[in-house]
Amino acid sequence: MASARLPVAVLASGSGSNLQALLDASARYDFGASIVAVISDRPGARALERAASAGVPTEIVDWADYADRISFTNAICDAATRSGAEVLVLAGFMRVLSPVAIERFPNQILNIHPGLLPAFPGERAVADALEFGVKLTGVTVHFVDEKVDHGPIIYQEVVRVHPGDTVRDLHTRIQEVEHRVYPEVLDALAHGRLRVEGRQVHWEHG
Repeated sequence: MASARLPVAVLASGSGSNLQALLDASARYDFGASIVAVISDRPGARALERAASAGVPTEIVDWADYADRISFTNAICDAATRSGAEVLVLAGFMRVLSPVAIERFPNQILNIHPGLLPAFPGERAVADALEFGVKLTGVTVHFVDEKVDHGPIIYQEVVRVHPGDTVRDLHTRIQEVEHRVYPEVLDALAHGRLRVEGRQVHWEHG
């Protein structure tokens, strides 16, 4: 008898391409996680349509409805808890959660970033890498902590910058890597193959 899958809530603000990669992976019989909810801060997010098409329940927690970051974060966590989720996965979620999220989901919040952290944190990571003139950038998957783009790093992969790259060119190649590695990391977490000790993450590859 197959063991129960790890219930996950995905937080997304935009088009949801990483969400789609996770939805596609979760359709595999051997994938360790089940997406039980997609939560967005934006009513018109394309991610909500992707979730609905996959039969995944959705909920909107609109930033404008809350007085501060703490109440907004609590509402996000409440929505995830109602869905039965034990893990939060940020997939293009453009709001910074308050530390209360870490208290409620300790070492159970994943994020993916289009750069090799700690280099180029923030929303402009791809543009900043191009403007700086680096030859290599990449993808980072990490646990979320109290600081933005700062938590313990789980996995990084290099993406080469080509001469003449635009932000769109480079971001497209970065996303190809993101769509492959994010499901792999979530599956490893779901199967108990990730262990956090301080800022060190140990991945037992199966």
